[in-house]
Amino acid sequence: MTIVKEIPAKLVAELRARTGAGMMDCKKALEETGGDLEQAVDVLRKKGAAKAEKRAERVAAEGLIGHYVHHDGKVAVLVELNCETDFVARTEDFKTLARELAMHIAATNPLAVRVEDLPPETVARERRVYEAQVAEQKKPENIRAKIVDGMLKKFYEERVLLEQKFVKDDKRTVGELVKELSAKTGEKIDVRRFSRLKVGES
Repeated sequence: MTIVKEIPAKLVAELRARTGAGMMDCKKALEETGGDLEQAVDVLRKKGAAKAEKRAERVAAEGLIGHYVHHDGKVAVLVELNCETDFVARTEDFKTLARELAMHIAATNPLAVRVEDLPPETVARERRVYEAQVAEQKKPENIRAKIVDGMLKKFYEERVLLEQKFVKDDKRTVGELVKELSAKTGEKIDVRRFSRLKVGES
């Protein structure tokens, strides 16, 4: 494996934002992978240095409710964003993320916060539809399951909050945005739930 001496600070910062790992761990991973960001993410995951993942066991019981009402008064969103301490909940970065999440949800209308929160019957229904589409296209039997899995992944990216591309920056997912703030604050940040109301919809 190529060992690269000079790793740009910007690349180290980007890897840290994506994984929540420490600066030195990020620098080492990038040196090991010759400056390849994607490979470095994998290295950190394998080594268990992606600290944002470790924070998953911790309790995030503080936080606040982000809210957004569309200018026409027809769509409104409440979203509960949690952290570990009241100190972080009061920071401008945390308040901004809560507001932006509410605005994002108003625009994209996700079905759930995370994939595992989706009702099993919704996933089963989508899978059946995709299997029928693939069969209709006369795709070879041996690759059908893989195609269906790919279609389901796309469905998650479109309809699950943490998998969606952030409306203000489609280079990042909402999940990555949350991880970035977690890395910055050193606390577990968690989107607990949301409610989206639209006039005329039940």
